[in-house]
Amino acid sequence: MIRQAALLACLLASLPALAGEPLQLGARGDIQVAFTPGDDAASMIIEAIHRARRQILVQAYSLTHKDIAQALADARRRGIDVQVIADPEQHERGATSRLAWLAEQGVPVWLDGEHAAAHNKVMLIDTGAPDAVVLTGSFNFTHAAQYRNAENLLLLRGNPALAEAYAANWRRHRIHALPLHHGR
Repeated sequence: MIRQAALLACLLASLPALAGEPLQLGARGDIQVAFTPGDDAASMIIEAIHRARRQILVQAYSLTHKDIAQALADARRRGIDVQVIADPEQHERGATSRLAWLAEQGVPVWLDGEHAAAHNKVMLIDTGAPDAVVLTGSFNFTHAAQYRNAENLLLLRGNPALAEAYAANWRRHRIHALPLHHGR
């Protein structure tokens, strides 16, 4: 554990020096993959949310899937630190966006308007833990992604350095994102 912490500290110390350069990490851990329509990617996400013990960080281009939103709100009620960064235009244009509802449930939601599109589709669960989870892929957290679109989802578990790289990116976007206020 001390060796992993030292390795992670070295990685984090090198991140600013690597700005603009792709990060190369060793492959490790377990991988699950789902392709939609067909595979139940939403259930894979919900199961990962249910297993969270400490924190869930989300970057969402669009979040309209009611069951995924409910699982995030339930995690918040269990005492899990749940935080969401989303695309403001998708939120404002999407009549079915679940972001305001999540904010009403006590989940901090920020809108990242710094870019043409906040197009990330990422969920980070329990970063810093040996079994940290990174969920990513083209899969938006939407009903359409599950049932109508051709999408992919990767669940990567057990690669703490990868999870921390994604968490560092999440934090970089959180700095310039603006809070979603109830009713907005």
